Amino acid sequence: MTERLNILSDCWRDRVAEAVDWLTAKGFAGRVGLILGSGLGNFADAVDDSQAVEYGDIPGYTTTSVAEHTGRLVCGTAAGVPVVVMQGRLHPYEGLPFDELLLPTAVLACLGIETAIVTNAAGGLNRYYVPGDLMVIRDQIDLHLHDPLRGLLAQPFAPAAGADAKTAALLAEVGRSGGVPDLFDPSLARKLVAAAAETGVPMHSGTYASMYGPAYEAKAEIGMLRRMGCDAVGMSTAPETVLLKRMGVSPVGLSCITNPARETGQPELSHQDVVTVGKMVRDRMARLLLAFLPKV
Repeated sequence: MTERLNILSDCWRDRVAEAVDWLTAKGFAGRVGLILGSGLGNFADAVDDSQAVEYGDIPGYTTTSVAEHTGRLVCGTAAGVPVVVMQGRLHPYEGLPFDELLLPTAVLACLGIETAIVTNAAGGLNRYYVPGDLMVIRDQIDLHLHDPLRGLLAQPFAPAAGADAKTAALLAEVGRSGGVPDLFDPSLARKLVAAAAETGVPMHSGTYASMYGPAYEAKAEIGMLRRMGCDAVGMSTAPETVLLKRMGVSPVGLSCITNPARETGQPELSHQDVVTVGKMVRDRMARLLLAFLPKV
């Protein structure tokens, strides 16, 4: 989509466009995009009439190095809805600069999606959360301490694509356009909660904190995050969501709580533990997403 490509800076636009053209020629397009987190990639199996391509075959893409992130782009239909699925994502802790990290997300937006379902595996900070719970993301706190869109946008202070006239006028009035009010679409979040109720899937609503990793949070960091009002913490999602919003895509976020976090007596945790819980609940998540997609 030319208008979305034009949001990107000159130095990045050509790289994104090359991948978009390559995928479009192969028939990749969709109305809803999905980004699947650790242990949650099996949703791609529910895509009908699917075709898939490895990240390494797409011009400009970096192949993921993280276990349980297959590194494929899949398109087809799910619950009758045209979808494009990122089966595995890239993470800041893989040592990637943000132009490489976010290139697949920019391409996803330029394949014509209107809505993005961004999923992740996350540690539970809220004391009422237990492993296997799901949480719709109400808002996020990005603790990467680096603007992920720095140098990637043609007009860094322009309103997000699709911003209503009132929002754009308000931002212009204060002399600095930009910002991402309602980063996660509240109407989509309500529909996701409704789909959870219909399918009997328990659902929380909370704030997600995104940190670099790959080290899991220290006890003092967990205490800090709780005092900041965070309900779950992970190592992804925030940079992708900001870019999607700026490119005119409506994001809805979904966390799978894979482990409890405690300020004292915190147990040892490994990536394999995260993956194991993800596998435990992925069928439940797939059922939820298949019920949600027709509501989008």
